[in-house]
Amino acid sequence: MKAAKTKHVLPEDLLKEIQKYVQGETIYIPKPKSSYQKWGSRSGGRKMIEERNTLIKEAFRDGCGIGRLAEDHFLSPETIKKIVYTK
Repeated sequence: MKAAKTKHVLPEDLLKEIQKYVQGETIYIPKPKSSYQKWGSRSGGRKMIEERNTLIKEAFRDGCGIGRLAEDHFLSPETIKKIVYTK
């Protein structure tokens, strides 16, 4: 969350209107739901995990065991099971 000085962001008449309700307090103004982004979509983390999971599923189909996959990818066997048994 980035802080901004209201005098640099809001018109003066809007600032005066807000001051009728809040003075000297910090307020949070959320962004609209339409501008939300899914986790990892900007950083590429989501894509990286999807690629890793695809590799794990392919290795499992080729006969690699759950324990070996867990060791190779530094994940728990339960996490590997969730990856290979979901669509």
